[in-house]
Amino acid sequence: MNIFEINGGKKLSGELVPQGAKNEALQVLCAVLLTPKKVIIDNVPNIIDVNKLIDLLASMGVKVEKLGEEKYSFEANEVDVDYLISDEFKEKGSSLRGSIMILGPLLARFGKGYMPKPGGDKIGRRRLDTHFIGFEKLGAHFHYDSKEFFYEVKADRLKGTYMHLDEASVTGTANIVMAAALAEGKTTIYNAACEPYLQQLCKMINSMGGKISGIGSNMIVIEGVDELQGCQHRILPDMIEIGSFIGLAAMTGSEITIKNVSYPDLGIIPDTFRKLGIKIELQGDDLYIPAQDHYEIESYIDGSIMTISDAPWPGFTPDLLSIILVVATQARGSVLIHQKMFESRLFFVDKLIDMGAKIILCDPHRATVIGIDKEYPLRGISMSSPDIRAGVSLLIAALSAEGKSQISNISQIDRGYQNIDARLKNIGADITRM
Repeated sequence: MNIFEINGGKKLSGELVPQGAKNEALQVLCAVLLTPKKVIIDNVPNIIDVNKLIDLLASMGVKVEKLGEEKYSFEANEVDVDYLISDEFKEKGSSLRGSIMILGPLLARFGKGYMPKPGGDKIGRRRLDTHFIGFEKLGAHFHYDSKEFFYEVKADRLKGTYMHLDEASVTGTANIVMAAALAEGKTTIYNAACEPYLQQLCKMINSMGGKISGIGSNMIVIEGVDELQGCQHRILPDMIEIGSFIGLAAMTGSEITIKNVSYPDLGIIPDTFRKLGIKIELQGDDLYIPAQDHYEIESYIDGSIMTISDAPWPGFTPDLLSIILVVATQARGSVLIHQKMFESRLFFVDKLIDMGAKIILCDPHRATVIGIDKEYPLRGISMSSPDIRAGVSLLIAALSAEGKSQISNISQIDRGYQNIDARLKNIGADITRM
């Protein structure tokens, strides 16, 4: 098992370039199955989850060619759908949650799709009902083998319809959009997810000859077409990594510039960090975070404690709530962190408490952080990364802490962050992969 060893307490300085967005990559890579034509995708992040999906596509018969460091060509003109019932596929598909999004395009183009129960972070219940209810509304037949944990969907021909999603699931919306893109007639999806990465998927399908309107709203309308063509697509910078770097600068009192952030696609992320007192300046399309010895959490007008919670886009993304929590430990003032969307994502706070943070875990969804205003640094400890986002939060805490920390199970971090140790070394971090 690989381990990060970190000697913390060092100020960092320099520029960081965010990787391509993990969550977008998982969607648009599945979309290559919608057409037999060549699709070229640029700014693909070199991370475990994305590489697993690329390998899975290749195993299904998709011709994959690496054109550059972050650029790939995909040609899905000889897909073997029956591979999906093989033991090898069951093993590969179950190791990656994003693999669920191959079902929509397979169902639309080949009339069938199979999937083992997908993996991913252990952050509470992550049901898949929205995906399959949507497929059924489009006319598919769904079967679930509860003994084998195996999903099956089949349809002679999908037909457009109106549907109101029971939750604004991002992957659920993406899967249904891809299925509807080749369905007969018009599909209207209400209460659809509308985050930038879903918008990117819709724009990509339109560039392939699809007819999707309402992009960026919670009502998406898809006019099904008979076939889709190839295209070229560039993935957005990863907003979660950008938010992580903002938190890193604040916690370590460092001067950092984050390059080429696609600021209009960040939504309320910068302003949410500003609520913690973090100074952020927009310079062109770069974010400049000056070194700050102190930052103070805002209060509400009536003086009551600030609450920061997650919500579907354009609300604050749940993937950054753990970063906000860690950053608040060194702020002046207190904040209530309310994790509404997942019930097991705050359980990593015990490690922060061991490091000296003042946190009250109220219940699985809420934690109150009493900022220590950098009166004393966190102390280095040995810990394990429970999931991608908590792992990076602990890494940020360790970089700000006094003394040596060790983080094990760092494959969780590698699932979502590209060469993170090398990139942090470039700006002065003392981090070693062991």
